[in-house]
Amino acid sequence: MTGQRQPGWLRVTDEARPPGHPTSSVTVAGAAARTRPALFDTLTDALDLPGHFGRNWDALADVLADRLDVGPVTLEVTDAGLLLADEPPGQLGTLLDVVGGVSAGAREPVRLVLRDTPQRLPALRLRLSAVLGGCGVAAPPGGVAH
Repeated sequence: MTGQRQPGWLRVTDEARPPGHPTSSVTVAGAAARTRPALFDTLTDALDLPGHFGRNWDALADVLADRLDVGPVTLEVTDAGLLLADEPPGQLGTLLDVVGGVSAGAREPVRLVLRDTPQRLPALRLRLSAVLGGCGVAAPPGGVAH
């Protein structure tokens, strides 16, 4: 995985949230989103999604795109190693596909920041590598991907 770059909309880090971080940032706990239904419930609350949100991947893509009409969004996941941990690996891949697809088609940026402890980042990177086809999650030489 040396020399691979992660997508511009994805950041994997063990750093604390920097001072003065964007006001358009929304934080959710990976521990509260271990399953797909729990993720949709957590995002509904955190993003104040409309009542008609259908709690499926297509609906998530639609509401994220609508949300970007008013400005950029950064979705931060703490304890990210637990995100969708009780689901088949493909569900994490689908989430990344949704965020990447919305990011590619939006005029405002959407970013996904996955935060976890230094001890759990290697396992998170392995999960990400598996669902991203082996690309985009390597730490830079001598450090953590920021």
